[in-house]
Amino acid sequence: MRRAAVVVCLVSVVATLTLAPPGSQYPRKQAKQRHPQPWQRSQHPTRKSSPQLTTPRDGLKPGDKKNLSIGVVLPHSTFQRRRYEKAIKEALFNMQRDPILHETFRHYHFTYDEVVLSTMHHSSSPTKILETLCDSFLPSNVSAILYLFNSETYGRSTASVQYFFQLAGYLGIPVIAWNADNSGLERRTSSPQLQLAPSIEHQAAAMLSILQRYSWPKFAVVTSLIAGHNDFIQALRDLILELPAKRFTITNTVRVSDPEIDLRELVSSEARILFLYSTRQEAAAIMSSAQRLGLNGTNYLWIVTQSVIQSNADAPGEFPVGMLGVHFKTTEEALIEEIKNAMLVFGWGLHGHVKDEMSRNVVPSLAPALSCDTGDARWRGGDKFYRFLKNVSLQADNKPATPKLEFNNDGTRRAVALRIMNLRPDVSRKLTWEEIGVWRSGKEQAGSLEVKDIVWPGYSHVPPNGIPEKFHLKITFMEEPPFINMDPPNPETGMCTANKGVHCRIASDEMMQEVNVSWAMRNSSYFRCCSGFCIDLLVKFSQDLGFSYDFFRVEDGFWGAIVNGKWTGLPGAIINGKADMIMTSIKINSEREEVLDFTVPFLDTGIAIVVAKRTGIISPTAFLEPFDTASWMLVALVAIQVAAVSIFLFEWLSPSGYNMKLQPTASHRFSLCRTLWMVWAILFQAAVNVDCPRGYTARFMGNVWAMFALIFLAIYTANLAAFMITREEFYDLSGIEDKRLQNPTSMKPPFKFATTLHGNTDVLMKKSFPVMHAYMRQFNQTSPVEGVRAVKKGNLDAFLYDATVMEYLVGQDDECRLLTVGSWYALTGYGVAFARKSKYLEMFNELIMKYRENGDLERIARFWFTGACRPNKQQKSSSKPLALEQFMSTFLLLGCGILLALLLLGFEHIYFKYFRQYVAKSEKGSCCSLLSMSMGKSLSLRGAVQEAQDVLRTHRCQDPLCDTHLWRVKHELDMARLRIHHLERQMVTHGLRPAAKEGSTPATPDPSKPREETRNHVIANEPIRGPLLAARTPTICEAPPSCLCGEDDLQSSYSFLEWQHETSETRSGGVGNRSLRSTQDLVAWPTTTPKVKYYRLKV
Repeated sequence: MRRAAVVVCLVSVVATLTLAPPGSQYPRKQAKQRHPQPWQRSQHPTRKSSPQLTTPRDGLKPGDKKNLSIGVVLPHSTFQRRRYEKAIKEALFNMQRDPILHETFRHYHFTYDEVVLSTMHHSSSPTKILETLCDSFLPSNVSAILYLFNSETYGRSTASVQYFFQLAGYLGIPVIAWNADNSGLERRTSSPQLQLAPSIEHQAAAMLSILQRYSWPKFAVVTSLIAGHNDFIQALRDLILELPAKRFTITNTVRVSDPEIDLRELVSSEARILFLYSTRQEAAAIMSSAQRLGLNGTNYLWIVTQSVIQSNADAPGEFPVGMLGVHFKTTEEALIEEIKNAMLVFGWGLHGHVKDEMSRNVVPSLAPALSCDTGDARWRGGDKFYRFLKNVSLQADNKPATPKLEFNNDGTRRAVALRIMNLRPDVSRKLTWEEIGVWRSGKEQAGSLEVKDIVWPGYSHVPPNGIPEKFHLKITFMEEPPFINMDPPNPETGMCTANKGVHCRIASDEMMQEVNVSWAMRNSSYFRCCSGFCIDLLVKFSQDLGFSYDFFRVEDGFWGAIVNGKWTGLPGAIINGKADMIMTSIKINSEREEVLDFTVPFLDTGIAIVVAKRTGIISPTAFLEPFDTASWMLVALVAIQVAAVSIFLFEWLSPSGYNMKLQPTASHRFSLCRTLWMVWAILFQAAVNVDCPRGYTARFMGNVWAMFALIFLAIYTANLAAFMITREEFYDLSGIEDKRLQNPTSMKPPFKFATTLHGNTDVLMKKSFPVMHAYMRQFNQTSPVEGVRAVKKGNLDAFLYDATVMEYLVGQDDECRLLTVGSWYALTGYGVAFARKSKYLEMFNELIMKYRENGDLERIARFWFTGACRPNKQQKSSSKPLALEQFMSTFLLLGCGILLALLLLGFEHIYFKYFRQYVAKSEKGSCCSLLSMSMGKSLSLRGAVQEAQDVLRTHRCQDPLCDTHLWRVKHELDMARLRIHHLERQMVTHGLRPAAKEGSTPATPDPSKPREETRNHVIANEPIRGPLLAARTPTICEAPPSCLCGEDDLQSSYSFLEWQHETSETRSGGVGNRSLRSTQDLVAWPTTTPKVKYYRLKV
């Protein structure tokens, strides 16, 4: 019954532990737990057990000795038990002899009797493992367990070891292990476990060091479904990523379940170095299948792990000669040695723990006090003790070459030494594993490797290349600069110069029949020298992959399209079996991908549009372009208007100006329009007559505006030259969808564009834009060079082709007249093309990715695609005279000004003819003079009279009678005015002052204005005032009788005219014997009298 209950508990434990995910922690048992743990067998009768120690949490005081015990698990062997016991005793004796450890052990009772030794079979059942823990280790309060096994069956034993470690980890008891098959154990970082044996990571690093020594960049990984095979693959990948440079590439990862089927993947692989991780028996089956598939030849090298070699020096007959492997000793002697190492780790870990606790005057208790019946489920002090065990660092005194015994955070060894084994024949010609070197792990992931002579596969004394053997490829192409340029070879030697690339055949297969090849290579009709971007890339491919090739031009000379249901050009050569590979600037598209396999793109491209520059005219609005629209609007509508209004407003408010009057004085010629005229004149620095304000504030504002105008004009002049130069025009197309391409006939003349026939651009245009394709077929060119030449000559307006090629041709243009416009269309890339499911595709893909990462592709592209257009300096040295159309904007500006002036003239006539008479009736205060003096004058009564006078003064009749009548009327008017003046004078003499007429104002003379004597008749509409008849200094004025000095004298502030009789005898002003005796004589004065003398009195 008791054993049955144990089995029931075991099933529960297995279900609990094995189903937990890797890296998870099991929960500790709480103080009160309803369901007991599987090993707490309280339901069974209580067995006799050793008394358990109850240790207080704060430990023991110095001087108290407590029991200390450890558990040891070793392989079951009747004959080896005594050796195990002897090794344990020797280890205890050596630790007691060490003065440091002896000082530590004096606090504990620790002898051989406290070592609990248990032996188990490598495939022990879970019941046996549980009994060992519950019946042997826990009752003895072991503080650590030493678990050492040299079994390499990698079957049931791995599951047993895994189960034991899980139980010990759950209990919290540290385990110091040494397992030959540890690579198959599950990785649990939370388990307190130290592994003395080399890990699977160490084996992977040693295998990579062999690749590094012989510069083998690629390898494949083959594993069986053995425990830990995923850990092996992941370890290799992690190590490759951690290397300073990514030197290695895993080409294939094969997990073998059926060797005959699964290994076929390696036949088409380029890997020649193969890593194998499996058991010995599985490796024999794998090698048997590899032999039948041809994977055991002289070019293939197998490197195996410890699990394949094991402890047996003999190898199965299926193993080929020359295999390499990594190995560490797993013999009984190695096990005995590791027992001593494990005891040392325990002793020095105990020393570190005791030293730490003694610093606080406490001796730690190392009794877990655990039981399968009662007690805590986990030892609380186990994790702390494990940390000190993990920090142990030991160096063997008698073995300086052996790495230090140190541990990583996950409990694995930090540094180990592995033997490099070689499968080679012994003296009896039997294949055996022989040690040929040692690998020691170090700071670098690859470690250090020491090897001696190796027997390589096929009994060769030289290592294999590690890459596929040379192969031959038939490669076809189409020339297209700068990808492939063709030049004739040397006619004498038939060789290509260093910068002219390689030989390429342009003759067809029929032409080459019965032709001497040496003669043909000197004939440019058969062979050419090809160079360019693709040639440099092809040479690099050939050097890295080691293949030879035949490079020939496709016979039909087309890039390839579907014609009558069949592919022509380059794809047709692959489909028909005439070529294995296409190496040129062939673009990847969906149609080609249906029949070809492309590599990853080595360059990106699309469809670009090329146009040519042409000499244009200066823009009609070039004089406006130095400033944008907002700036011009700000200056014209804001700055000028604000400045004019400010100046006029300051003048109107100024006491020395208008002084806030609505009507200006006669001598103040200033208004808002005159202010605008002044502002414009200052702004453009025009040499015209302007009227200046009188107020000081207005004048200061005028100076401020002058400073603004100076800065504005300086900026405008400085930038105008940049916009008045001759500009080069071109068709600025936005892309394929530009309306000039979509509807070319809408332009006059129609827009002409084209591409090459049967190219990728032609195919895409036919598929995506059939209307455009049908239109452009009439202009298609034979090559991109011809298309570019047609654009420069003006035969085409635009040319559509591969963007990369167009960028190159634009850069190589000597005249710099070409440029690409618009965005690229149908973005894609250039790739190397193969037949469908070609075995060469992957190796070329890897090389292209490698070249992209290390910069080789960029370096080659920079060499071939960097072009700088260099115009002919001699042609540009002299300037050509400007044509009329190049400065047409100035004439356009003048013409617009004339049209605007005509428009204003029409408005002026309309105003005077239709509107002025209505406005003049409503004019009372003459406030319009503030806006414009001319308008105010035209609307006032005085202005109307003066206008009528001007008309009369300038009027001349055609008929002499009419002219005489007109003179008589004017003469009567003058006499009437003189009569009025005479009557007013008499009134003043009698003491009467004539009343002033309503609305009349006395005229004020302006002494500063010179007298104008060009006008000589009297016109006045103001009365002559009496006080002005006082004595004045007379002046003499001579005038013809038809006009008696009056109008200009009146306008010049002369108040009146007085005629006085004066005889020729008493005055020198007489004329002959005739003189004026009265005013009546003036009327009767004959018109023939040439001159008359009169007196004029000034005010």
